[in-house]
Amino acid sequence: MNEIIIRNILPKDLEECFLVETSGFPPEEAATRETIKLRIEAFPQGFFVAEMDGRVIGMLNSAATDKDDISDEELKQLIGHDPHGRNMVVFALAVLPDFQKQGIARQLMARFVEEARERKKENVFLMCKHHLVAYYERMGFAHAGLSRSTHGGAEWHELRLALRK
Repeated sequence: MNEIIIRNILPKDLEECFLVETSGFPPEEAATRETIKLRIEAFPQGFFVAEMDGRVIGMLNSAATDKDDISDEELKQLIGHDPHGRNMVVFALAVLPDFQKQGIARQLMARFVEEARERKKENVFLMCKHHLVAYYERMGFAHAGLSRSTHGGAEWHELRLALRK
């Protein structure tokens, strides 16, 4: 397998990130190109890509907030985003289908958590579907229960990784 480079997003990565997003989420859940562009411009510090041979094959994007309630749909549009907020909220972690089950998502999350720790954040929050709860628990996240979010018409579970003991 070729070397995977985990790095911060660059504006030129927009189209490849949109492809990763739309290959990883159904249309009713996927972020739009405009939303991804907004996330790149507003918070590149919380947006990482996995690159192989000059091609983006995975990504993780986020926001920061002082809120503990991550079910607010407006946050996905970065309304309420505060780069100095005490919590990081993962919006999307996705890898192109041909590159899944190779540990790339785990590498992206590890780099992201390292960044959150360096920024002295208290928690990392995310929402996922039921079938992914155990996956994130293996990364150290604690299941916090069902979310009030109905994004895309789906049922979501909230998970939390405490960064400070």
